[in-house]
Amino acid sequence: MWNYMGTNMTFFHGFGMTLFWIIILVVIFLLLKNNQKEKEEEPLDILKKRLAKGEITKEEYDKLKKELS
Repeated sequence: MWNYMGTNMTFFHGFGMTLFWIIILVVIFLLLKNNQKEKEEEPLDILKKRLAKGEITKEEYDKLKKELS
């Protein structure tokens, strides 16, 4: 289509490069998102989950919460 400095520039060359960078950016974004998801849980969050599951009573929850604070 166009001949610039001895190269054959077409619409699809530019489109292919754009598509390449979009794919690279999406992969980087997904990797960073997964790293944030694996964040370590806080002790209070674990305590709340145990209360919700019924593993501990409300009294035990309150006592352990005071010890963590």
